[in-house]
Amino acid sequence: MNKNEVLRKIPQVDEILKDEKLSIIVENTPHDFLVSCIREVIIDIRANILNGVEKDIDRDDIISKIEAKVTKKSKHSLRKVINATGTVLHTNLGRSILSKKATEAMIEVAYNYSNLEYDIKSGKRGNRQSHIEKIVTDITGAEAAMVVNNNAAATILVLAALAEGKDVVISRGELIEIGDSFRLPDVMGESKAILKEIGSTNKTKLNDYIDAIDEDKTAVILKAHTSNYKIVGFTEQVELKDLIPLGEKYNLPVVYDMGNGLIVDLNEYGIDEPTVKSLVSSGADVVLFSGDKLLGGPQAGIIVGKAKYISKMRKHPYARAARVDKFTLAALNSTLFEYYDEKRAKKNIPILNMITISEKDLKEKAEKLKKLLEAKIDKKKINIDIESVKDQVGGGTAPEVFLSGYAVTIFMESYPAEKIERKLRELDVPIIARVAHDKVYLDVRTILDEDIDLIVDELCKILL
Repeated sequence: MNKNEVLRKIPQVDEILKDEKLSIIVENTPHDFLVSCIREVIIDIRANILNGVEKDIDRDDIISKIEAKVTKKSKHSLRKVINATGTVLHTNLGRSILSKKATEAMIEVAYNYSNLEYDIKSGKRGNRQSHIEKIVTDITGAEAAMVVNNNAAATILVLAALAEGKDVVISRGELIEIGDSFRLPDVMGESKAILKEIGSTNKTKLNDYIDAIDEDKTAVILKAHTSNYKIVGFTEQVELKDLIPLGEKYNLPVVYDMGNGLIVDLNEYGIDEPTVKSLVSSGADVVLFSGDKLLGGPQAGIIVGKAKYISKMRKHPYARAARVDKFTLAALNSTLFEYYDEKRAKKNIPILNMITISEKDLKEKAEKLKKLLEAKIDKKKINIDIESVKDQVGGGTAPEVFLSGYAVTIFMESYPAEKIERKLRELDVPIIARVAHDKVYLDVRTILDEDIDLIVDELCKILL
């Protein structure tokens, strides 16, 4: 049979749509989407015939290819992955994962109407910030609070509301850049505040602040926490406690952009960072931070501080542009609720649990994974071991802190580690691991207990 005869045997789209074997897919798939998938399969088959790859038409094979194409293309590109890197706040993998209660709260408001902006008691329009302000102020000790969609938006809103067209005094050593080349000076420019740099990169003194203050032009004293880098050696920076009296003297708000959102003290775990409560109690007029870093909640920008300043932000037009949605409010409320009891927070908030988990528990988890793998593989061909590793907090937080942990390592002489790592990424549920010393490392700190069996099954498919 020549190629033209084979090509003529390719069924038409309408004919394929009537095939009983596709009836379930036809019923459950948007028509135009399904037609597009069928046409793509037909184009591939036609090309294979012309290139001599396929010699005849197999109707069942066509149906199978269409089913596979529909399944693959209908999957959302944003999907679950397993984080086996040991980096807790992995920015590329979505930073914080939410607690079960936070997730359930999001589902509840997603699946139902809610009182997002409705005051049930009065029967009148309400304010979405009312659902979150009290719990934020309870946890942080601040007078007032509001939430926007991320910390960059919080920075723009704070500066636009308090310093539009006026000077914001900040040390050169604190002009931070975060991910994706996002720089604090650029944010300040968007707020229409005027940057007033003082001091040098490594040294800024109190007199630098005093000399920069102009009673007619200065609106804010800004301090930014350098959570993603450290300047060491011949350095000097002015502490927040020394800026508070200066702000009071000149009647200027002292704003602290802390970024990481640490609520509980994690000094015993090597994370020497200020907490939100300590900054508020020290007298900072406004503190802003992320919800999806060390706080362990959804992406959000949380602003706390003196009521008179928060009130100005609520009234600013940017507040609506950056307003937070019902899903974030529900998840953040559930996350913050755990902080009424710090022990409970460390247990129930996944990010805190991963940071504070004991080495003993990590080793037991590694041993469990190793044991399950060894029960299914040929130990003569595949070497499975446990190694001590140094994990990271990540997310631009505590860059010099390394957490002692354990990883299960995989080594095969006949199967390069880079190839195994690539195969793991190509799974339906990708497993993101790392390669070092010709081995694949599965850091157990960031592996959820419920994913261990899945990892074992998928590894066996790849290695056996």
